Amino acid sequence: MRKICKEKLKLERFELPRAEAIQFMEEKEEPYKVELINDLPEDAVISFYKQGEFTDLCAGPHLDSTGRIKGNGIKLTACNAAYWRGDSNRQTLQRIYGVAFPKKDQLDEYLKAQEEAKKRDHNKLGRELEYFTTVDVIGQGLPILLPKGARVIQTLQRWVEDTEQQRGYLLTKTPLMAKRELYKISGHWDHYLDGMFVLGDPHDETKECFALRPMTCPFQYQVFLNRGRSYRDLPMRLGETSTLFRNEDSGEMHGLIRVRQFTISEGHLVLRPEQLEEEFKGCLDLAKYCLDTVGLLDKCTFRFSQWDPANPNNKYEGTPEQWDEAQRVMGQILDDLDVNYTIGIDEAAFYGPKLDIQYRNVYGKEDTLVTIQIDMLLAKQFGMEYVDVDGQKKIPYIIHRTSLGCYERTLAYLIEEYAGALPCWMAPEQVRFLPVTDRAADRCAELVKALNAKGYRAEADYRNEKIGKKIREAQIEKVPYMVVVGDRDLENGTVSPRHRAAGDLGAMSFEDFEALLKKVVDEKIKDKDL
Repeated sequence: MRKICKEKLKLERFELPRAEAIQFMEEKEEPYKVELINDLPEDAVISFYKQGEFTDLCAGPHLDSTGRIKGNGIKLTACNAAYWRGDSNRQTLQRIYGVAFPKKDQLDEYLKAQEEAKKRDHNKLGRELEYFTTVDVIGQGLPILLPKGARVIQTLQRWVEDTEQQRGYLLTKTPLMAKRELYKISGHWDHYLDGMFVLGDPHDETKECFALRPMTCPFQYQVFLNRGRSYRDLPMRLGETSTLFRNEDSGEMHGLIRVRQFTISEGHLVLRPEQLEEEFKGCLDLAKYCLDTVGLLDKCTFRFSQWDPANPNNKYEGTPEQWDEAQRVMGQILDDLDVNYTIGIDEAAFYGPKLDIQYRNVYGKEDTLVTIQIDMLLAKQFGMEYVDVDGQKKIPYIIHRTSLGCYERTLAYLIEEYAGALPCWMAPEQVRFLPVTDRAADRCAELVKALNAKGYRAEADYRNEKIGKKIREAQIEKVPYMVVVGDRDLENGTVSPRHRAAGDLGAMSFEDFEALLKKVVDEKIKDKDL
């Protein structure tokens, strides 16, 4: 690579007709490139790049010369096995990762940032802190939430459900699977079958066939359809803590961020057209409130995900006119709400445009955290109607939305954002009592019981170890409060709490410490705001 940089080779682009392109790659004994060419649309431009004696199939673009990169500004970062096109049934190849920068100091800065990212990587830190694990015999993308991780997600779920109830949401609980007939009505069978886990032969219409649900929407629609509805029933806000299943490629799996089974704060709002903007505003306000409370909003970006008119047949439901109208309405709403967004072409759901709230992990890879979608199509397919003020039957609009998104993905981002030191209100263990003597151990047991009875999460370290070691271990485990209790505390009726960031808080009564803890938990105060 350094040799190529010194040679300052020009990179030249050229195109070939499909037949010539295939012959060219066959002559070079490149079967994988031949396969890629064969999979391209008939009208695709097939381009190549030539660099010295090396020529390869590539869409580009490239730098104009290898001389743009200095030899000391490149580094190979990893080399590992990868299935061809992410399919575990295909050939195993070697994937080589590398980076290149115009100058060495830029490379050094990047490598330093990567080292810091590794310290926060949830896939490493989350396992070390025992939030989750994975097991080969269970499978990729199917993490085991250990007690700490399960407790954090339970805390978040209860909080989101309570918050949604305060905002007028009705709680539902729907099945994890359904017959293919439901998915045919919704369009998932035609547009999402490859991403579903199917139980039975999907092509044998003579036998019953089920599939695990990849979305909750067709299930929650049945709540609306349970009886006749009028305009007085709308908006109907339905919320559910839903477990979903998606058959992601094995090469896409990553810790808790990309999994095959996950739980999501899903909801659907059935409403009259004139209620759309106000309800969309409420969904966005709820999402921003949730993300701000957990501390992720400041790093989020917004993407207006639209359809691709050039790809209407195999991905999208509806007519161009319906899509134009849905996107016009959504664009107007986003502008009215002063949302600063980018546009993502061909990122829409198959039934409508959406606002995606995006977040990047510590390595800079972007994923969707929360989504709010406008749907003007599926209500008609499901026969959803309401009687309007004028006595006429009308078809409602639907908003698909999440409040905090996928809980597993949110936990991953929280671990990375806080380097494992989650805010006290959501921490799996909020207080650890550290007795100095055997006499103090009995008092610690009483205090643990008192706090746990009030809904806090407290434990005690009764091991016969020096108090310094107990404190260090609690710090490593990111416990927010360590409460030391010694003979002097027993005599004075005090406790001696320490905070993992603020340090020694001094001796105080247990009642004063409990009041401090209550304030931090109830107000969901972050360490930086103490």
